[in-house]
Amino acid sequence: MKDFRAQGLRARRELSDDVRAKLSAIICQRVIRSRFFSSSRYLACYLPMHDEVDTLEIIERAWCANKRIFVPVLRDKQKMLFREIHAESTLVQDSFGLWEPSTGEFIEPRKLDLVITPTVAFDRQNNRIGMGSGYFDRCFAFLRHRKHWFHPKLVGVAFECQKIDKIAPNPWDIRLYSVISDAS
Repeated sequence: MKDFRAQGLRARRELSDDVRAKLSAIICQRVIRSRFFSSSRYLACYLPMHDEVDTLEIIERAWCANKRIFVPVLRDKQKMLFREIHAESTLVQDSFGLWEPSTGEFIEPRKLDLVITPTVAFDRQNNRIGMGSGYFDRCFAFLRHRKHWFHPKLVGVAFECQKIDKIAPNPWDIRLYSVISDAS
């Protein structure tokens, strides 16, 4: 897993800013045109950092469509919560350097319709490697034993250069509903 994580991080870091912006726009448009985006009312989406897929277009389009948007908020090195964000929200950096709204209503993860997840590496079976802290896997552990996808749908966004052949998931890993890249 460590090697795949390093490979995925290196692949996205090697993209130029212009290419990253162009590919992020393609990915965002694919998310926005998706059935699961149009049918969602409560949507979670991360605020982009460094060389991740820039998701701000998804957030802005959701606001225009009167969807409620929530962003991940990390607590106690073990817990991830979701706090509502508005265009006028004041953002602060947490101890990890991630941006989050300083105020806003929290929502239970089970009440979300769609969660756009950051992705370091992924495979064809929608297995995901994140940064390695396990926040998403712990937060959405209730999805592990479902036979059908209900709520929320976890959708990873990543650049195609982050795709790898096969990830052998750990027993605690939560598979994504879908991965949207610049090639899919």
